[in-house]
Formats: sequence, structure tokens, C-alpha cells
Amino acid sequence: MKRVSSEPGYQAPTVTVSSSLPRKGVDEAVLVIGVVSDDAGPKVAAVQPYLDEEAIAAVESHLQALGATGGEGQTHRLVVSSLPVASVLTVGLGKPREEWPADVIRRAAGSAARALDKVGTVVTTLSAIDLEAAVEGLILGAYRFNDFRSAKTAPTDTGLTAITALTAGTTAATKGQAGRAVDIATAVATARDFVNTPPSHLFPDEFAERAKALGAAAGLEVEVFDDKALAEGGYGGIVGVGKGSSRPPRLVRLIHRGSGKKPKRVALVGKGITFDTGGISIKPAANMHHMTSDMGGAAAVIATVVLAAKQKLPIEVIATVPMAENMPSATAQRPGDVLTQYGGITVEVLNTDAEGRLILADAIVRACEDEPDYLIETSTLTGAQTVALGSRTPGVMGSDEFRDRVATLSQAVGENGWAMPLPEELKDDLKSTVADLANVSGSRYAGMLVAGTYLREFVADGVEWTHIDIAAPAYNTSGPWGYTPKGGTGVPTRTMFAVLEDIAANG
Repeated sequence: MKRVSSEPGYQAPTVTVSSSLPRKGVDEAVLVIGVVSDDAGPKVAAVQPYLDEEAIAAVESHLQALGATGGEGQTHRLVVSSLPVASVLTVGLGKPREEWPADVIRRAAGSAARALDKVGTVVTTLSAIDLEAAVEGLILGAYRFNDFRSAKTAPTDTGLTAITALTAGTTAATKGQAGRAVDIATAVATARDFVNTPPSHLFPDEFAERAKALGAAAGLEVEVFDDKALAEGGYGGIVGVGKGSSRPPRLVRLIHRGSGKKPKRVALVGKGITFDTGGISIKPAANMHHMTSDMGGAAAVIATVVLAAKQKLPIEVIATVPMAENMPSATAQRPGDVLTQYGGITVEVLNTDAEGRLILADAIVRACEDEPDYLIETSTLTGAQTVALGSRTPGVMGSDEFRDRVATLSQAVGENGWAMPLPEELKDDLKSTVADLANVSGSRYAGMLVAGTYLREFVADGVEWTHIDIAAPAYNTSGPWGYTPKGGTGVPTRTMFAVLEDIAANG
């Protein structure tokens, strides 16, 4: 849920850890507990010593009467008179396991939060299984975006404002885990807020100002290039894409300086097309409104570098974020135009709807001037990602070893990135008769990989890099599931942060 605050960005519920079920002050709270699917009927999971035998028996008896199975995500609201809470919500975890994958707990917590949309206070035992996953899931499942609703349709309640996470202990380390989970969920929700903000209110200049405010609040170094500076600096891709709009482009740089000795340096680049009509190569009208999400990569990158600062990662993280609006007009670039990318490579623009790679190429070259050890770029780049991998699986391309590392970490955090190749022969498809490169292939095949091949041309030699295509995963156009709402998802914020933590720990 979102509340008014002097701090920019999403404001998360407060989280408290407790080693016992509070007996006072929770009379209006809902107790969220996990339930497993057992042959003898649904059984509660990980509730001792928080619930006594009488309460456990009452919960399981109610579930039996309701025909509950304990299947993943299944929820039931119960009243148990012996407990000091208003009610109990059970959420299914599926079959019993010796070890629970974090994302099973995260999804269960998200399903519970969605089932408790109008509840302000939650106590949970899911945290006894996995504290961080439970906290993340509850916060992300409770996410709302109501900024543009009038009193006629806006919720009258405040939504989830307080979480008590039951754990075996309440040491400083445990509280630190809870705080880390809150910071991660806040970053994801901040990225969602950016994506969900309509293009009437989030255009390049406004996007840059909001990024600047977030960066300044987190103690980042911030630099903003306006359209004049971009033209003078030779950022031909960003300028070219932005030519058709009355709202000129921007480039934002956000820098977190790690405190470690000779810290590793990581460049982040994210596509920030605040709305994409396709330009002169205009898109079909059907579902064009989904292109409010075409800055999902930039949103995730901004949220991630702010998160790195909040968590005080001992590495350098430098975000380079190009922002533009792709519109058709008398001043728009035309199919067949040639532009010069930052750094000097000339490109024949055969299709103005392949604009993301043009602004990203400029940003990648600029990011490589910082001599990073690693470069992570993410973008809602190709419809071919959806064709190849579906709506929930990002495609991960890049230098082989780093690509595989990123994909593995993405799967571990539940964002499920999948490693994809960049075959050398695809470069031939990008040959131009008049320039160094064409921005699209003449073939209908391997569109996601062709786009990755294009971006590879702009990565400096020696830089380990990855490109994460989130065309569909960044924006959920179907119904909500687990901790994922309809609209902006915040993908791949958690993937990128996991990679940054891994680099900080292992180099």
C-alpha cells in the first residue's frame, strides 16, 4: 500500500519480529499460517510453539469441514476463539517438504496478502519457515496503486500497515534479515509504481526528476543530461528516438560508491521509453496502452541502485538510464534514416519501433567508459521474448559465464530468468547497405537473440555483460498470482540485486 510521506518512493508496512504470539494489541489482526496437503487431510505447518494443541486442532477441524486440501495458494478464513486475533487465514503450501524453496513461501505469503486486501495488521508463522520470503511476499502481495483513483473508486481503508513476523529469535541478525526483506520489497514496489504511472504523468523529464529525488534521498551521486546536452554529447540514438515527441529525452546517471577496498564496479543500464507508439512504424491500436510499461527496465535499474545504497553494498554501482518517448510526428525519425550512436557507430533505422536498442546502445557505450567489471542491462525489448519464453520468464543473454551466473541467481530468487544464446551468424542479419549496422533483421526468426546481438556490438571488450529481456515479465496483463499483481511487476529488480550481492561477496 502507498501512504503519504516526505520520502520519495514506495512506503512499506512496518515489520516487527517476535518470538511469541502477542497476547495484546492484536485483537484486530489476522494470523496467517501455512497449511500442507497431507493424506489424512490438511495439516498446519511450523506453528509450534506459537499455537497450542487446542488451537491447532481447532484450525485443522475447521479446514476438514470446509473441504480444504492445503494445495498451493489455497486460502481459508477461520475464527478460532482460543486465539487473541480477530481471525486466522490459512494458506496452502502443497505437499510437505523437508526444505521449503523460498519462492513457495513468498508466493504463499503473497496469496495471503491478496486475500486480506482490507486488513491492516497481520501476524504470521510463515516467517518461522523463511523470514525474508514471508516478509517480501506479504508486502508485495499487499501492493496497491491508487494514485489516480478519485474518492468514488479509491479504497476507504489503508491496506496493510503492520506485519508481525514470528521467528525463533529476535536477535540483531534476525531484525537485519527482516529489514533487508523490507528494503527489497520496497525497491520492487517502487519499480512497480514507476511502471504503473501513466505516460500522461511520467514522461522523460518527470521520470528523470523522480529518479533524481530517489537518488538524492539515498545518498547517490546524480547527473541528468537534458536534450541539449544529449545532442551536444553525440547521443544520436537517444536524440533520434526522442525527435518525434514534444517531451524531449533525458539521460540519468545514478552512482553508488562502495566503501570496500578496490571495490568491483558494476554498470546498470535500463530502457526508459516512457511510451512507445512505434513511431512512424506505428504499432497496432489493440493493446498499445500496455506500452506504458516500456520503461520497466529503467524502473528496475533505478530501484536497484537505490537498494544497493540502502543496503550499503561494498561495490560501486553506476546506473545509466536513457529516457525518451517514441512518437510519430513531422519531426520523428523515419524508416531509412541513418543516425550515429554515441561512440561513432552508424545505424540505418529500418524500423522505428525497434527504438529501445537505439537508446540502450548509447547508454551502454557511455557505461563502458566507466570501465566496469560487469555490465547488466535490462529492457522490455522484444515481443519475441514472449513468443520464445512466455509471459513470466525473462531471457538472459550475454557473455557466457556471466549470463549463466545471472540466470542461476534469477531462478534462485523466483524471477526465473533463462539463459539464451547469441549465435554469431545472427550478426550477418544486421548488415546495412548504407551504414555500419541496421537496427533490425530482415528475418522473422530469433528476434530476441537478434536484439541481443545488436546490443553486443556496443559492449566494450573485456566487460562481462548480460542483457535481460523482460518484455512480458515486467508487466502482468493477466490476473494476479502469488505476490504478483496485475500491471507492473518490478521484474528484474530482485535478480539484479541478487547479482550485486553475489559480486560483493565473491567478486
